[in-house]
Amino acid sequence: MGTVIDEKHYGQVGRHQRWDRFQRAALLEQYGTLQAQGLSQRQAATQLEVPRTTLQAWRAWQDRLDACPHVIEFFESTPGLAFLHRLVLALHVVFVEIGACGIRLVCLFIQLTGLNRFVGASYGTQQSINQGVEEAMIAYRREETERLARDMTPKDITATQDETFTGGLCLVAMEPVSNYILLEHIAEARDHDTWHALMASALAPLKCNVIQSTSDEAPGLLAYVAQHLGAHHSPDLFHVQQELHKAIAAPMAAKQQAAHKAVTQAEATLNRVQERLDTTNGQPAKRGPGRPPKAAVSLEQGMQDVEAARQEHQRLAGQRETVTQSIRAMGHAYHFVDVERGVRRNGKLIASDIQRQIDTIRTIAQQEGLSEACLTRIAKAERVVPKMQATIEFVSGYVRQQVRQLDLAPPASYAMHAHLIPSYYLERVAATRTRTAGEPLQALAERLRTPLFKPDGVFETLNPVEQEQLQHKAKTLAEVFQRSSSNVEGRNGYLSLRNHQLRGLDHPRKRACLTTIHNFFLTRPDGTTAAERFFGQKPRSMFAAILESVEIPPAPLSPPRRVLG
Repeated sequence: MGTVIDEKHYGQVGRHQRWDRFQRAALLEQYGTLQAQGLSQRQAATQLEVPRTTLQAWRAWQDRLDACPHVIEFFESTPGLAFLHRLVLALHVVFVEIGACGIRLVCLFIQLTGLNRFVGASYGTQQSINQGVEEAMIAYRREETERLARDMTPKDITATQDETFTGGLCLVAMEPVSNYILLEHIAEARDHDTWHALMASALAPLKCNVIQSTSDEAPGLLAYVAQHLGAHHSPDLFHVQQELHKAIAAPMAAKQQAAHKAVTQAEATLNRVQERLDTTNGQPAKRGPGRPPKAAVSLEQGMQDVEAARQEHQRLAGQRETVTQSIRAMGHAYHFVDVERGVRRNGKLIASDIQRQIDTIRTIAQQEGLSEACLTRIAKAERVVPKMQATIEFVSGYVRQQVRQLDLAPPASYAMHAHLIPSYYLERVAATRTRTAGEPLQALAERLRTPLFKPDGVFETLNPVEQEQLQHKAKTLAEVFQRSSSNVEGRNGYLSLRNHQLRGLDHPRKRACLTTIHNFFLTRPDGTTAAERFFGQKPRSMFAAILESVEIPPAPLSPPRRVLG
């Protein structure tokens, strides 16, 4: 709340010593009390060990303020200054660091609210305050990460990774379950050595083991996971679907647009024939000398052309719909648990379902005579299918190993694999869908889990603590399968937005502040921050740390004067 001056005697602090605002407010309150007791100004100054001229200057300052006396009395008191301190720092945290405002808008806010009577509203003053806020945030992140990491329970995690080029190349890695940012750092390159150097530094203080990385097929990332991390690489489903969409969506859309144009032209021709026949009542029109007209299209021929054009348009629309449904079916198939029946799925069957959809798309592309580039994109997406199968097998093996370590009886072990883990996976999928689409999944999850804990259920012999621990373990294992790096893609989009707002994210301090806010300040609807979910502990208040570190903003050098008249 500011630096308190211990040596208050005028001869000790010096002639030009700047008094702390909280100390000044406390001394003025004591000065008023002493005067009310009948002490003279000189006697009060002597007792408070403050120069009399200093007390007179403080009183004169308040008298010159153009504000209501009650407002002046509040903001010049200790509680008022504490409120002012909190308010100004909150403006910088919310408006500048979280929102899209700049420092000049904070200055404008202070001026419009009349707070410029009590706190400096110049750009230089507020810029200095903002720098202090950002430095306090970075120090808080460093200290809090070290503190939480010391007491965290060791765990295996998945890392979703990608790079963004907003404000320069930046490598980003996140833990998808908690949405905690592991790495967000400017880099000179995105090769595997750079990834290794930055990730090793980020993971060093954390008690976690990366068992899996989910990302696109960037060569640098694949090499880092294989050569340095020694973990499994899980392909991103979205990038596979996107590759197929790029391969066939635009060419098919162009063909359908051309077919629609042919329908329009055929209908226009038919209308002209019909109008001509209506005008001549079916008789040939009389003509003068000149070039003979082209053979007129008969009414029957025009109707046939229109019907053929419409059928072609409908055929292409059907082909496009088939492609769309095939791409969606890949997402429906690529699940650790069958979302319709609630049973675990085999990797080979999943790969077979996905391959069948790709074959359908390739057949349509060949039938429509699409270019070789389109077929190359389809082949590129197809090469990822074995990796998707390997991911299902990796997750199944990891889950099997973890359940084996629980040393459960065979019936309980079977129930864990067949019912409890799938129920939590279904809940996880339901949370990503609309309420209407998620309700059937939620109901199926309840039907799978509820009988296990009833009096005649397989887990009814466990005490409540053991049941809760088993459920927590099942929920954790249900989250091992990660098929998307969408959280990193979303983070990249946010950084792109802030890069546009700030006209660049070149300053490392600003990037570090954005990371700190994401991990330690922003909350989900349940009120938890990413750091709390990742470390399993509630971090200290970031704003309280800022209040403790950043001094109260200084008063204006020349406050607005009271207008007399």
